[in-house]
Amino acid sequence: MSTAPLMPKATAVWLVENTALTFDQIAEFCKLHPLEVKGIADGEVAAGIKGQDPVISNQLTREEIARGERDSHHRLRLAEPKVKIAVAKVKKGPRYTPVSRRQDRPNAILWLVKNHPELKDAQIMRLVGTTKTTIAAIRDRTHWNTAQLTPADPVMLGLCTQIDLDFEVARASKDRPPEAESATLLPAEITTGPATDRSQRQDDPFASLGNKPRQTEDEDELDVANVFAKLKGIKQKED
Repeated sequence: MSTAPLMPKATAVWLVENTALTFDQIAEFCKLHPLEVKGIADGEVAAGIKGQDPVISNQLTREEIARGERDSHHRLRLAEPKVKIAVAKVKKGPRYTPVSRRQDRPNAILWLVKNHPELKDAQIMRLVGTTKTTIAAIRDRTHWNTAQLTPADPVMLGLCTQIDLDFEVARASKDRPPEAESATLLPAEITTGPATDRSQRQDDPFASLGNKPRQTEDEDELDVANVFAKLKGIKQKED
């Protein structure tokens, strides 16, 4: 809230004409120079200005004026308003880019497009202060100066701050959908090892192809012994 009355000079005219306050007290309350208040009293300053009563406008009370008239060192205080007016929020306009830096904006846009492809056009516009047409031309390489463009960090160029860049990158990362997990092959010990039960055979990716499980070393030894036993029996019959 402002500490000065709404109409400083008009209020000073009224206080000079209707109170016994000192020039310093009136000057401090109205945020004027003491010589300017002295000129108002002499008729040299604000000759055509009509006095404004601060009591009627609820900016000053009678008790406060009386206290100041009794004590010349007393500082007048502006009365608290009975109705508080909400301060209008000022909308942020497009980022202003100095004239000396405007030729660097295409290089900064190219750097952002290459290093942070997740950024949207609106975010690049907020960071660099450009237009959608320029961003689209640089993305499609149809910009009139494409051959001469070199990527340059907008923070190093002074077009934006590192805090603003990190904020926009973090926001773009949150909006990006999560990447699907890529399918990986099963380990070799699972695909090539013996299937001991039905559950392992179902997990085997080659089970559906009809491949038989590999025989163990003990089974191989038993098969060899059976073969030799049969051969020995056939030989004895021939003899």
